Amino acid sequence: MGMISLSTEGFKEKIMDYTISKEWSYKGDLPCIIDFYADWCGPCKAVAPILEELADEYAGKIIIYRVDTEAEQELSAVFGIRSIPSLLFVPKDKQAMMQAGALPKHTLKQVIDKELLGISA
Repeated sequence: MGMISLSTEGFKEKIMDYTISKEWSYKGDLPCIIDFYADWCGPCKAVAPILEELADEYAGKIIIYRVDTEAEQELSAVFGIRSIPSLLFVPKDKQAMMQAGALPKHTLKQVIDKELLGISA
């Protein structure tokens, strides 16, 4: 399945419509990660293949979206994206968590298992 590109409209439709509600309320059926990136960003290019692998490994359990910060400036502004890559971890029933910077695969897996899937080590 791989990563899914997400526009501002797609975000409002699949994740949350921030123009209607200021209170966080995730619409999706599966937990997700949203990767805010830019094509010119070296660390973004380094983390992209790792996120692709994780999208395949966790297929059916989580969804991994990607947002091009250059194309989706409104969405980037809403989340106050100052550095990229920035990853938004979105559990089903809890508050979303933002993490700036490229994380190694084993760290990403730990966060997915613990925060998104509720699997304790």
